Amino acid sequence: MAQHFLLSSKARTLSLAKVMRLTDEQAYDLFKEVRWQDNEGEAYCPRCGCVEVYEYKTRRIYKCKGCGSQFSLTTGTIFASRKMSLRDLLAAIAIFVNGAKGISALQLSRDLDCQYKTAFVLAHKLREAMAADMEHAHVGGEVEIDGAYFGGYIKPENRKEDRIDRRRKEHQTGKRRAVVVMRERSGRTIPHVFESEDASVPTIRDRVLPGSTVYADEASVWDELHAVFETKRVNHSVAFMDEGVCTNQAESFFSRLRRMEIGTHHHVSGDYLSAYAREAAWREDNRKKDNGTLYMMVAAAAMTHPVSEQWKGYWQRSAA
Repeated sequence: MAQHFLLSSKARTLSLAKVMRLTDEQAYDLFKEVRWQDNEGEAYCPRCGCVEVYEYKTRRIYKCKGCGSQFSLTTGTIFASRKMSLRDLLAAIAIFVNGAKGISALQLSRDLDCQYKTAFVLAHKLREAMAADMEHAHVGGEVEIDGAYFGGYIKPENRKEDRIDRRRKEHQTGKRRAVVVMRERSGRTIPHVFESEDASVPTIRDRVLPGSTVYADEASVWDELHAVFETKRVNHSVAFMDEGVCTNQAESFFSRLRRMEIGTHHHVSGDYLSAYAREAAWREDNRKKDNGTLYMMVAAAAMTHPVSEQWKGYWQRSAA
């Protein structure tokens, strides 16, 4: 039997030990290479784009010859106004991508020896950067649609006669959210968060390209899709697959997200559910790539992403 890719040596091209052995100069050069990869690692002004810049060796900042503005290696990126060293940021990225089902902020804070708040904000910055293109992305071809509810946990009563059916709408706490996923077969995964599955239909109409074939389960909420797409349904109370019709790849995404929630984070607030869902989608879409490639993908995404409006600063949890 062939060895699974993730168990092979080809999947392990990044070592946290190697990252931590980097000198400050090597970490700085790596950041330069990633930040200005479109200019062969040479600095240029993030404000006006001028390639003629002065470099202050003692302070490690630059000054543009064109507009006169000063900038650093992380100016205008998601790491702007950083306090953590560049090597620690690289280590954080390595730890983040090596988590098969994500990494908790508590574990990240212990590994980096930093405050929980620092790790929490840093992890959300990475999630925002790695999934920035999902907000307005479209899918097409063969697309699987499915939904699942997260949050709003109601603790069961002690005595059986006092217990209620916690699945019913009238018994919900108001904190429950629906994650609806649109997943291309052999393509990308796009999740969105709604108050209910019903509210997702307009978004599905907008995000799924015309002419696509949609696969969905027997839930009545998907009946409206027949008027827009060629829609094929499978009744899960009878079979998981019926003559090739299934939503197995969408279910695979939810399996990963559930395990992230239960096994890694233990609880995901509805306010941040979208960020965790997009992280799970990114991990699902890139699961067959080695961890060195994932490391460079996240580093490049973070260094090319603008300053986060939601997570800029030190501790923005309440505002976010």
